[in-house]
Amino acid sequence: MNSTVSPLQPCLHPIYARLLCAALRQRGFDEAQILLGTGLDWTQLHSDNRALNFAQVQRLVRRAVQLTDCPWLGLQVGCATQVSAHGPVGYAALACADLRGVLQVLERFSVLRLSSLRLTGYLEGERYCVRADEEFDLGDVREHILATIAGTFLRLLEAVCGALPVGELRFTFPFAEPDWGARYRELLGPGVEFSADCYSVSLPLAWLDRPSLSADPQAARIALRDCEHQLLGVREGGDWTTRVQLRLLACEGRYPTLGQLADEYHLSERTLIRRLRDEGSNYQQLLDEVRQELACWLLLNTPLSVEAVAERLGYQDTSNFSRTFRRWLGMTPNAWRNGQLAGPAR
Repeated sequence: MNSTVSPLQPCLHPIYARLLCAALRQRGFDEAQILLGTGLDWTQLHSDNRALNFAQVQRLVRRAVQLTDCPWLGLQVGCATQVSAHGPVGYAALACADLRGVLQVLERFSVLRLSSLRLTGYLEGERYCVRADEEFDLGDVREHILATIAGTFLRLLEAVCGALPVGELRFTFPFAEPDWGARYRELLGPGVEFSADCYSVSLPLAWLDRPSLSADPQAARIALRDCEHQLLGVREGGDWTTRVQLRLLACEGRYPTLGQLADEYHLSERTLIRRLRDEGSNYQQLLDEVRQELACWLLLNTPLSVEAVAERLGYQDTSNFSRTFRRWLGMTPNAWRNGQLAGPAR
C-alpha cells in the first residue's frame, strides 16, 4: 500500500458517483435523501467533471448502503454499467483488435478513471491474471468498490467478446465471504473466492486472442491518443485546478494567499485566476472545498476535538468554524461526526 497517496486526493471520475445516485433514484430515493450528510452538491456532482476524492466516495457509498440496506449494491451497479461510462478508456478498449489489447488498455489507463487502485497483469500457469492493489486502505467501502469493479469488468468482457463461459472466470476478493456471497456467484459466475490477499480476476490464456466484436483500428488510434494525452496530464500534475487542490491539501492550516500561490508557480496572480476560471473554478472555492474535506476526514478518522480540528484548518475561532461547517453540511461538526461513526445500517 502506498502511504504517500492521500485519500483526500482526487481519485474517481464523478460518472461512477452519478451511476450510484441513478441507482438510488430508481429505488425511489430523492436527491435530498441520497446526499444527506455526504457534503456533496447534486448540481455540482452532475455537472462538474472534476474527480472526487476517496473521502467523498466513502460518504456517498455509506449513505447508499444505509438507504438501501443492500450491501451488494456495488455489484449490481457494476453489472449494469455501460462501457460508454468509462469515456476514452472504454472507447479504446472496445475498439481494440482482441481481448489482449483490451486488458492492456485497462492496465495502462484505468488510473484515468480510478486512481486509488493499481492494476497489474501477469501470467499464472495457463491463465492470465489482473490484480488490483490498493494505494491506501479502502476501509469499510472496500467491498462496494471491488464488487463494482468486478461487475464492470464482466460487463466489459461481454461487450467486447459477446457471450462468455463465465464458469471459466475467477474472481478473488480480499475479504471474508459475506452472508450474501451467493449474490456474487449469481452475478459473476461460480468462480468466486473470498479471503484472498488482494482483488484479482483471471481467465484462460486462450481467451486473450478472442477478437473484439467492435474492433476498429482507426477508432482505437484516436481513443488511445486521447488516453495517452490525459495520462501525460496526470503525470505532469494534472490541470491547474488539481495542482492547486493538491498544494492546498499539503498545507493543513497554513494556506498561502492567491498571490503567494501564483508566485510558487511563477505566474502572475491574474494569470492564475484566468487559468482556474477557464477550468470553471477559483481559488476561494478550492480552498473552501479542501478545508471541508479535511474537516470531515479529521472528524471521522481521528480523535481530535472540534477545537483541535478548527485550529488544524486555520480557524482561530471555533464558533466560526462550526458556523462554516453547518453551512457546508447542514449540521454541526459533532452531529456530523456522531452520525458518520454510527455507520450504515445492515
